[in-house]
Amino acid sequence: MSFAKLTGLGIGTWNIGEDPKKKNDEIAALHYGLDNGINVIDTAEMYGEGKSEKLVGEAMKGYDRSKIYLISKFYPYHATPELERKSLEASLKRLGIDYLDLYLLHWRGNHRLSDTVRGLQALQKEGLIRKWGVSNFDTPDMKELFTVPGGKECFVNEDLYNLDHRGVEYDLFPWQQKHGVRFIGYSPFNSGNGDSIRVTQNLKVVARDHDATVHQIMLAWAMRSGRILVLSKAGKVSHMKDNIAAQDIKLTEDELRLINADFPQPTEKQSLDTI
Repeated sequence: MSFAKLTGLGIGTWNIGEDPKKKNDEIAALHYGLDNGINVIDTAEMYGEGKSEKLVGEAMKGYDRSKIYLISKFYPYHATPELERKSLEASLKRLGIDYLDLYLLHWRGNHRLSDTVRGLQALQKEGLIRKWGVSNFDTPDMKELFTVPGGKECFVNEDLYNLDHRGVEYDLFPWQQKHGVRFIGYSPFNSGNGDSIRVTQNLKVVARDHDATVHQIMLAWAMRSGRILVLSKAGKVSHMKDNIAAQDIKLTEDELRLINADFPQPTEKQSLDTI
């Protein structure tokens, strides 16, 4: 993956660190990812109310911090300069580090975006975060963000993106590309909704032709453009291995047409979906 471009495959950690019985498997999966070139980890203060960050911090011990790209997020009701600082300090403590590579507003709240940006700029100036961005923002939100002082410094927007949720392709993708804002897609299997993407015959055919699983095809599809970062959780080493192998799957135009037949591209504006 490219840290500069923020593309490729990253590790999502929602629901990781919450069950002590799964801890060893989850840490082993994170270690396998880090040992095999998957060096972007995405977490949030919301995930298990800090338990995910604690697990990530434990898993990172012994690794070169400079070679890991860490993303975390803060609650929208913490989106003021004072509360952002408190949230960040707590996240850094749980993670056992002294800076974040990327810090995101988790979703749109009631605080003024100008205050949120002002606080993030101060944290960035102090070196506590390298870059900042947002999550679960739609095109109108991004346009509004760009009207406030410093809003154009937004590095990334992270949104739900998978076969069942392609609405961002219609207007948000083009807008962000035009304005130089990177895109991160989360939940490529729609796992937050219980793996609810239907398994079609076409998906099975494509998977068979690549000697892959349907989930690997879903992940390869999400990464197909090479222009975005896709986050995928893996609670076991076997899942991490499957995710890593999906990076080598290159879907042909014919295969993409088969997939599009079941999961059409959006032809009009759709409301932004979240999990």
